[in-house]
Amino acid sequence: MNGFKVLQPGLMTLITDRGRFGHHRIGLTTGGPLDPSAFDWANRLLDNDNNATVLEISIGGLVLEAQVDTWVVLTGGEMPLKIAGNEVERWCAHRIRAGERLEAGFSKAGARAYLAVSGGFQIEPMFDSTATVQREKLGGLNGQKLQSGDILPCSSEPQGAGYRLPKQYQPDYRDTSPLRVILGYQQDAFSEVQKQILFTSSYKVSDRADRMGYRLEGPAISPSINGILSEGICLGAIQVPADGQPIVLLNDRQTIGGYPKIGSLFSPDTARLAQMLPGTEVSFTPFTQDEAHNQLLLSRRYYQMINPIAVSV
Repeated sequence: MNGFKVLQPGLMTLITDRGRFGHHRIGLTTGGPLDPSAFDWANRLLDNDNNATVLEISIGGLVLEAQVDTWVVLTGGEMPLKIAGNEVERWCAHRIRAGERLEAGFSKAGARAYLAVSGGFQIEPMFDSTATVQREKLGGLNGQKLQSGDILPCSSEPQGAGYRLPKQYQPDYRDTSPLRVILGYQQDAFSEVQKQILFTSSYKVSDRADRMGYRLEGPAISPSINGILSEGICLGAIQVPADGQPIVLLNDRQTIGGYPKIGSLFSPDTARLAQMLPGTEVSFTPFTQDEAHNQLLLSRRYYQMINPIAVSV
């Protein structure tokens, strides 16, 4: 099957769908998009199934050559998008013809972008998902990031329509508002002083930030215990190892771990953190479960109420 040929894979481009669920019992992590909202919009703007397979582009540098006539859209981080040498609008569906090149430049803000094609990329799932997790060599093409010469199959008969998301609905990847933390059941292992250190200090995203987790650098936090029996770890969990430097665990995290956890990030803020580049300063603020529940319901309703604008051919 024809589709797109990878001419330059960029720093790290992964094939992904929403993720691999229901397999923690055999040690397989979830994977999936670090920014689910940008992923959802990429598919919605092409009228795709909401679990259609897309590309997650980290930092940028991807160059593809189309082998079919189809529609494409790029959402997420501010990576300049060119089709056939002409810069085009992001968060907007575009026609691309066989033989034309698609180029995603290097991001000016936001670390991840999502490239969708009409009908989704046609990739064989592994354990019910196409999401690439390199550590486990699962998903994508051979369980690894894209390589030059790879072929990304897609339909030569695009279905549905194309849409554009107006600027006022697009996220601001320069947002530096505090990240909201829901304290967890191990919070008693952290004194009030240690909690205040977390909530009144600034931290920097370190160079050791990847899809497994973001290690932060700043004032150390000291729990009253050195470790716990290994247990399941949720997305966004803030674990505190012996050096006291918080680590926020992301999609490719291990399924179990034994470090104390002061709490977890509110899921939209976990995605916002994953869009930040090393060196970015972050801060934290407490958030209750009720506030998180209500905000998620409002956010979902807001997403459903937005009507993207149809793109004329």
